[in-house]
Amino acid sequence: MTFEFIADRPVLDFLPTLAERGHADVEQLTAPRDVADWAVQAGIVERPPAVDDARLSHAKGLREAMFRLVQALINDTEPIRADRELVNAAAAEPLPALRLEADGVHRDGDLAAVLAVLARDCLELHASDDRLALRWCADEHCTRAFVDRSRGARRRWCGMRGCGDRAKAAAYRQRRRTPAP
Repeated sequence: MTFEFIADRPVLDFLPTLAERGHADVEQLTAPRDVADWAVQAGIVERPPAVDDARLSHAKGLREAMFRLVQALINDTEPIRADRELVNAAAAEPLPALRLEADGVHRDGDLAAVLAVLARDCLELHASDDRLALRWCADEHCTRAFVDRSRGARRRWCGMRGCGDRAKAAAYRQRRRTPAP
């Protein structure tokens, strides 16, 4: 499976691996290999980490805890204590090991190291100025959060490819159906 990386933050790219929450609930992490592939495609590690069903379940549980923390941040509500504890524990794990070789920098790590990167990014999001520009995509079925770095802070879509294009096409169709006065 090929994943989409449009958020400029690893945690915000990981959360939509469960897409259209509350509508279609499209799960993209259906097999252990999916989490390993996501980690490589995200550039967190070079080689897929070992993932079994238990680790897949843990990764999904952490994803949901991070989603609720981001949701609480956007909605300005109190986060659930168990979610904070789970993310804090994951963030305390060692990060992927970096090494410089003649051909460049290499990243190696197990799934716990990958999840530590994501958990730390989630925590750093809470401490950064990005938290003030965090928004939900305006597409009614999209549940992707994004950081609005646009001039005037008027961005509505998580990305123009996909949600933004669909909205523009729908607005165009509506204008074509409605006669001008």
